[in-house]
Amino acid sequence: MRVEAIGALEWDARGMTRKTRPPYQRDARGRETEPAASRPTYEVCIEIGAMPILVRTDNLEFLRILANRYGGFVNPGAEPIFAFDVEVAPAGAVTEEAELQVGITDGRWVIERGDFCAECDLASGKGRIRQSANPYSIDAALRILHSLLLASRGGLLVHAASAVRNGGAYVFAGVSGTGKTTISRLAPSDATLLTDEISYLRRESSGYVAYGTPFAGELGEPGKNVRAPLAGLFLLKQGPENRIVPVRNAEAVRELMRHVLFFAHDEALVEMVFQTVCDFVKSVPVHRLIFTPERRVWELVN
Repeated sequence: MRVEAIGALEWDARGMTRKTRPPYQRDARGRETEPAASRPTYEVCIEIGAMPILVRTDNLEFLRILANRYGGFVNPGAEPIFAFDVEVAPAGAVTEEAELQVGITDGRWVIERGDFCAECDLASGKGRIRQSANPYSIDAALRILHSLLLASRGGLLVHAASAVRNGGAYVFAGVSGTGKTTISRLAPSDATLLTDEISYLRRESSGYVAYGTPFAGELGEPGKNVRAPLAGLFLLKQGPENRIVPVRNAEAVRELMRHVLFFAHDEALVEMVFQTVCDFVKSVPVHRLIFTPERRVWELVN
């Protein structure tokens, strides 16, 4: 295999290494085969929510894009639980017209959108993506993959902002326009932003924990790669004054289900997600936060 010079890229510091074989291919019957031609292959390990995903590609420029996009979440020392092989398609080979579709065929999840197509085999821990050289397509694929992985692990991806303050993580859930980015901008200086768009929640032995994610909303900045125990979840609603309203468990389940990001139409996994939501609202305080866009609202959060 050829080894090419890579200029100023710092492999150990950025989590990128050279592989000894190109990404696997499959024949018409779905069996793995060795590629006919050997090209240098590069990889980066992206760890979100303590679940490292290895991304392999033979496109060095795309690797640089990934390193810049996921910088704080690159972990060269992590042991991957899943590996994606990425084929970077030439310009014009993919479009952005088709809507997202997620389905399962012969035990493999198939994820398609106008700008990418992907396959995920959760049993083998392998997948592949065909996309153009941009970070947005693989961003979508990673979100969907993590939602599938979390479903069987008692975790959730939630359309919510989250931040850590005084050792506890607070989640602010709401549809677009209810104030997720606003509450993030209003956060005091002693708060650490985990995300202003997609919160990553996992059940661990000590209870539920929130992790930072690189998935940014209107702020356009990734969250910090830290974790903290869940101290509370707030359902956002803008109003004329700042106040907190109690929410019964049944209502909390209905509301939280609206904000869970899960794209697969699979009865067993949907049931797992529902059971996780039910367990979550019994374990973590859930309130409705009615607020005006002023910094004083954070006085109610703690």
